Amino acid sequence: MSKSHAVVHSALADEASQHNNTLSWFDITPADQERVRSLAPIADHVGEEIIADFYAHILRFEDAAQQFADDTQIERVKRGQKKYFQELINAELDESYAEERKRIGGIHERAGITPTLYVGSYAYYLQRLSQSILENGKEDPHTLFGLVLSMIKIAHYDMALALETYVEAREKTIEIHERQMRELPTPVLELREGLLLVPVVGALDSHRARTLTMQLLDGIRDTRSRAVVLDITGAASIDSSVANHLFQAMTAARLMGAKSILAGITPTVAQELFRIGVDTKTFTTARNLQQGIELAASELEAHSERSV
Repeated sequence: MSKSHAVVHSALADEASQHNNTLSWFDITPADQERVRSLAPIADHVGEEIIADFYAHILRFEDAAQQFADDTQIERVKRGQKKYFQELINAELDESYAEERKRIGGIHERAGITPTLYVGSYAYYLQRLSQSILENGKEDPHTLFGLVLSMIKIAHYDMALALETYVEAREKTIEIHERQMRELPTPVLELREGLLLVPVVGALDSHRARTLTMQLLDGIRDTRSRAVVLDITGAASIDSSVANHLFQAMTAARLMGAKSILAGITPTVAQELFRIGVDTKTFTTARNLQQGIELAASELEAHSERSV
């Protein structure tokens, strides 16, 4: 066996081992799978009715009804859920099944179907199907209870696969949004002669903070501004590294003859600036943008009077 084939074989073996471990966590045995497959006739008989009853129940609630555009979408979801539950009953629970369930979980997340609705429909289906099994099954009560217990174990495993994918998909979505926010350009706006406004929106990491500093200094040079309002009201977070970059930007602005006003100061930002030892005497702070602009305007007026 070649080295590359050995690596692939080892990876597949690890995946299979992990999959088997997961089944063991839920105490799912081959006997459980065989028992659940025997429920197919009952599940097929009552499945569609259970799903219809669930949506008749859930659509009475405005929050749930808002998740569906129209009756066509509801019918499409119903058909999908019927197929989903049929596959649950007949599943081999192998690696390919797990991957397919994860794929469906990703589709649910992208379609806006919330975990609450997903788990709610699943719980409703299990409750009604279990009730039907216990009421209509021909076996003794002990055997019927074993059937229901096996089904519940497999259903919990199945839900875990989908919910894990929900979390992964949501994390990826958040990561993409954060990356997009980090890549947003930071405009340097000339509010009036001699006054610049730099609104910081989104995540401000060290790289973006350095870019901001260069844009700020270029703006001061090009407009010969005497005051700068750096508004961090829309910044997602400010850690010690970013706070230090902001301080360096305002220090560089002062060296170029422009007074800096840091607007949008929150208690958390104030504590961070204090923690890293920033000397706030070198710049002015403001609670919000309006106050920052007023302070900058006062600075320009004072400068004009000194120049006369």
